[in-house]
This record gives sequence, C-alpha cells and structure tokens, in this order.
Amino acid sequence: MKGKLLVIGFGPGSFEHITKRAREAIQESDVIIGYNTYVDLIRDLLTNQEIVRTGMTEEVSRAQEAVKQAETGKKVAVISSGDAGVYGMAGLIYEVLIEKGWNETEGVEVEIIPGISAINSCASLLGAPIMHDACTISLSDHLTPWELIEKRIDAAGSSDFVIALYNPRSGRRTRQIIEAQNILLKYRSPDTPVGLVKSAYREREFVQITTLEKMLEFDIGMLTTVIIGNSTTFLYDGKIITPRGYQRKYTLDRDEQQLKLHERLKKENEPWSLTEKENESSLIQSSLENHRTTPLTIATEALRTLQQKQGIETTPIKNKEDAIVENAVFKQESILELAVSPGIANKKMTAQQMKLIADIAGDKGDIEYTPHHQLILRVPTSNPNEVTQQLQNEGLLLAPIGDVAQVKACDFCDEEKDESIPYVKEIHKRIDGIKTPKELKIGFNGCAMTCYGAVKEDIGIVFRKGKFDLFLGAKTVGRTAHAAQPVAEGIEKEKIVDLVERIVKGYANDGFPNERFHKYFKRVKEIEGFTYRDVPVLVTEQVICGD
Repeated sequence: MKGKLLVIGFGPGSFEHITKRAREAIQESDVIIGYNTYVDLIRDLLTNQEIVRTGMTEEVSRAQEAVKQAETGKKVAVISSGDAGVYGMAGLIYEVLIEKGWNETEGVEVEIIPGISAINSCASLLGAPIMHDACTISLSDHLTPWELIEKRIDAAGSSDFVIALYNPRSGRRTRQIIEAQNILLKYRSPDTPVGLVKSAYREREFVQITTLEKMLEFDIGMLTTVIIGNSTTFLYDGKIITPRGYQRKYTLDRDEQQLKLHERLKKENEPWSLTEKENESSLIQSSLENHRTTPLTIATEALRTLQQKQGIETTPIKNKEDAIVENAVFKQESILELAVSPGIANKKMTAQQMKLIADIAGDKGDIEYTPHHQLILRVPTSNPNEVTQQLQNEGLLLAPIGDVAQVKACDFCDEEKDESIPYVKEIHKRIDGIKTPKELKIGFNGCAMTCYGAVKEDIGIVFRKGKFDLFLGAKTVGRTAHAAQPVAEGIEKEKIVDLVERIVKGYANDGFPNERFHKYFKRVKEIEGFTYRDVPVLVTEQVICGD
C-alpha cells in the first residue's frame, strides 16, 4: 500500500482561516510533522495522530522524516503556516523526493493543500495595500546570498512594486531590514505608507501603520510581515490603500461614464495611453538603424534615449567596445564582503593598515567590528582581486564570512606564550574558509585560563601542560545556551591538527543544510570516537516575593 504526503498550509493560525480541506487532511493523517509552534497552533484539530516536532531550522530533517514515514504506507501531514508553497515545505518535500528517485506513478502520493499566505492575511488587516502588482521578498540570507536579495529589493523598488518583506529581522540578522530601507528610499518617498503586522489572526496580533522613513522605530522581528506601498499608495482613515488605476479608466464620482468601453485607450480620446510610448519607440528605432542591434547596443541606446530626454549630452556609439568604455553602467560591480584581521595570534593593527581599510571602504563601503576579533569589510568593486591584493600586501589576514569554518584564537599573552601558535596557524591554514552547513567557530586558547572563551565556541581547543584539551558542541545563544562538552584531555600535539581537520570536514560533508554544529553532534551521537552527552536542563524556580 502506497503512503501519502499531505503538505498543508493552514493559513495564519486562527481556526476560522483554516480551509475545510486542510482540516480534513490533518484529521485523516496518521502522522503530523511540523515545527513546534505550528503543531501548537493546530492542537485543537489533533486526535490520536503520531506527532513529530522539530526546531525552527530543521526543515530538511522534517522533510526527510516525512518521506521516510510515507514510504512505510502511512498518511503523513507536513504542516506549514500560511501557504505551504510560499516559503513553506512544499518545495523541500519535492526536492527530497527527487533525490530519492521518486516519480508520481510509482512513488508515494503527494497532495499540496493551499493556505492563506502572510501577504494576504496581513494585507487584510491593513486595508487594501496589495490591490496592484506586488511581490514577496524574504530578507533571510541563510539560504539566499544577501547580494542577490539586494538586487531583488532594488529591482522591486525601481519597478514600483508593492513589497511584502518576510523574515525581516532576527536576533542575529539585524542589518538586512536597515539596508532594505536604504535601498527603497532611493526610489520612494519617505512618507510611503508601510504596514507592520505581527502574528496576524493569532493571540498576540500587532498591527502598526507607519511610513518608510519611520518604520525602524517600531519592533520588527521574525513574526513580522512588512508591507511597503508603491508610489500611488495612500492612507485614508487608518487604512493603507493602493489604487489599481480605476480612476484612469473610469470617473469614480459619476454614475454615467463620459467614455464608453470601446472608446477607451484610443489616441484621440486618451492621448496619454499610446503617444508617449510611440514616441519613445520611434526614437529608439531610429537610433538603432545605424548599427547592428545586439542586446548590448539595444540597452545602450535605451540609456542614451533616456539621457537625451533628460538633456544629457551624448555621443554616437560606433561599436560594442565603445559602448563598454563609454557607459559605466555596463561595468559589472558587486559587493566584496570579507573579514579582515591583523593575524591569527597578532591582535594589533598599524595605523597604515587602518588607513588602508578606511580608504578602500570609502564613502560607499562600510566597516563592521565583530566579537570575533575581525573587521567585516563590505565594499562595492568591479575588481575584487585588486582590493584583496592591496590588503594582503599590507600584511592583513583575509577570511571569508558566512557559513564557513573560522578560527578564533587568543593573543597568547601578547604572543609571549607562543608554544602552541604553530598549531593554530596550521589549523587555520587547513580549514579556515571551508564551506559548512552553518557558520562554524573554532576557538583556540594558548593556556588553561581560556580567557578568550574557547569552550564557548562550536569547537574549543585549549593548550594545557604541553598537550591539548578538546571541547565540542557549545550552544552560543538562546535560553538553553551552554558551553561545549569536554570530550578529551591530553591530546598529543602532533595529533591535534589532523583531528580537528577530520571533525570539520565530517561536519561539512554530513551536516544537514542550516544545521548548527551542536545539533549535528546531538544527531550523529558520535564524532571521531567522542560521544554526545545530553546537556542537563536547568529548572528555574519561581521566586516567592515577601514583604
């Protein structure tokens, strides 16, 4: 008997907004698989189903478990808030099935059950902000590079879309919403209406109407959807309204229309509808007649037509090479983002090094100081190799950032306790910058004082009495944060580098996407012979207040 996967979007979470088919699918399932919060939201619909709960970042584990259970013949419901096909589980379920060679004829049955997405539920609480062309953009860069997200925001802003921002800010991602606002302010008035909706149709619902300029004055988190109006959006009586354009086609304050439908959009009646486009087309066409029309020359002539309309002096283009030289718009420029430090053990920068970093950042770049003894340099450039070469020539150590392995070492008491420095440098040489499922920090301390907090990193290495102690699996944030587990003492110096390299590469190869190292350790139970032990859960006692 073939099993079945029911991928269910149950809407914002309120019972009355869950579709009839979604309720039926939940009730007919043998197994319910979902994020903890989602399971709690539908608890009133549950009867005797087997429940599989997981944490926020364990989507891959959920999808794999769902497929595994369905392959045993069970009906498995995978639940998502909103719509399962909009930043939900539908796509991931198919990806996992495809990896296993699934096909619709012989494999488990799949039914996608739609729900109300956040853009729709939040818009209903604000008025009618998405009556015209709108788009959704997630600001989470865990799965999508920030450079690509920036381009999407810029494109949506320049095209005058109404924009719904999902996942706008988290405890660790705070700059993305600020940069999104800066991009959109290039194209839109500071007074553009903005709606902030948190937990739509749930117990802690919060709705705030503000402006693009003032939106960051309010609390914005992972449960907030930010809806930003376009150039025509306006406020009326506490509601955000985006007109669709009926005021152009009809006279809204008259019962009888002056023009009948068959008279609309004709040049003699509504010159604005066609004439301007015809003029632009003829200008572009005439300018293209003198040379071959490649995509580059078409784009170049379009730019020149715009410049001519704005009164900017231009010169004729003779060939493709001229177009590239004369128009900087065709020169590819991207954001170079990297970590800069004076070295592994050295923590002192020279004035010349600081000046160089500042000069490279200039007016358009930015410099961010991090808790990991690095400066994050972000600079727009069309020649990243030249920038990195300048930095390296000045003796600076460069490292990639993001979901990579990074070594964080102490200063070895201003490099006086230098016996273990060669080992941390070799570890850095071998593993720094290796792509990992989630950012991986390797902390290294040159003595047992551990003043730089090696035991609070994903992997902690402490040099003590001529040998190394090893710690694995710290959880650095959250209510249940804890230090790494001590797994070995007295590791010989000649073994530590190879051991750490194997641990990092094992995590890089076998970790699930977006899975943090401490979760990986807990899941696999054993790494290089070191066994995971459950971390005791601290019970907080209620304080009894006295007089």
